[in-house]
Amino acid sequence: MNNIKPISFLLIFFTAFSLAQEKLKISDAVKITLENNLDIKIIENQSKISKNNASIMNSGYLPTIRSNAGINKSEQDIEIETPNNISGKLDEMKSENSFSNVSVNYTLFDNSGRNFNYKKSKELLNKSELEVKEVIENTLLQLFTVYYEVCRLSEEKEIIQSSVEISKSRLERKKVQFEFGQTTKLEVLNAEVDVNTDSIRYLNSIKNLSNAKRDLNLIMNVDLDSNYSYEKTVTYNSKENILKFYNSASENNNRLKIYNKSIIISNYELQSIKSTYLPTIGLIGSYDWNESTNNNPYAFFNTNIYNGFSGGINLSWDIFSGGKRITANKNAKIQLENSKIEREKAILAFNKELNNAYESYMNNLFILEVQEKSFNTSNNNFLRNLEKYNIGIVSSIEFRRAQINLLNAELSRNTVMYDAKLSELFLLKISGQIIENSF
Repeated sequence: MNNIKPISFLLIFFTAFSLAQEKLKISDAVKITLENNLDIKIIENQSKISKNNASIMNSGYLPTIRSNAGINKSEQDIEIETPNNISGKLDEMKSENSFSNVSVNYTLFDNSGRNFNYKKSKELLNKSELEVKEVIENTLLQLFTVYYEVCRLSEEKEIIQSSVEISKSRLERKKVQFEFGQTTKLEVLNAEVDVNTDSIRYLNSIKNLSNAKRDLNLIMNVDLDSNYSYEKTVTYNSKENILKFYNSASENNNRLKIYNKSIIISNYELQSIKSTYLPTIGLIGSYDWNESTNNNPYAFFNTNIYNGFSGGINLSWDIFSGGKRITANKNAKIQLENSKIEREKAILAFNKELNNAYESYMNNLFILEVQEKSFNTSNNNFLRNLEKYNIGIVSSIEFRRAQINLLNAELSRNTVMYDAKLSELFLLKISGQIIENSF
């Protein structure tokens, strides 16, 4: 009896602690995660950078405008000697020059180099948006995995708690029987051992559940000690929907879309480098103002002011760049080839994962049906043994065996139920459907 008191106290404490919890539906968890998750915030900021790079302001299609202004002053001593041996000296000759300039440059033709660069930046933006979606998909899969693990452990805790109550009831029964001389002290001790064993298992389930809850709070980026109750109802997509997702997976898989974008980007990069082999034609224009003054008595003028507009057209041709352009062209071709190889590699990995995920899901559904039957059989067997035990036909050992069989069958059914859901979610992730069809 003394061994039971500390365990019983802990059971009462954890039961009281679990009261008054806010309900957290899976849709609520998704909303909180999308708003708070730090990985999603980082990748969204990176996508904003790609969006800025893909704007018309970074395309090269707009002209460049520059302005310069300045003022120069000087003070000099001058000595003069002419060929006729006439000499003289001027002290502290001062001069001042002020100027300003506004120039406009616009590239009129660059062999579509700007066009390829602009298209590349647009595809980089599209790729970054796909990468944001991939991070969201991975985060949601992680969220669902931990959320349903919390639900599984919550169910497990309740199942084990029910077994603890059965063991406690048996112990009390044995104590009463012992007082009236209807059983032995050994039977009472065996019942106490079973209560302790089940209670320790229950405490371990509470510990595992607490750890899983903190993992879930970490993903949602909320207070780690936040305590919720959870939506433990598990629903599955229809087999027709799963088959539809399976057949369209290659078209919707986000990772394959990213590899396709990489090929397009590498091709635009190659075209952009090729465009540098031809000359560029540009327009130039400027407005200049200049004023010069000096106090040199021998100067042709003391003040000179001029201003006006100028414009023209220029041609620039980088005929040979020391081999850098040839090297860049070769590397761009290799990168394009690598992008295609990486896509082929990704397709092979994708097909393997897709088929494995589909088979795993269908297998888990079958196992769930088997475990459901096994649970019903174990439950019926336990109920029959309970009736016989109450009238003294079945021994404590046989009753305990029926109790353990029921406990294991219920725990196995609970585990497979959530395993089937997680395998479905992984299949949805590969099929590109986890955001739209996961809850």
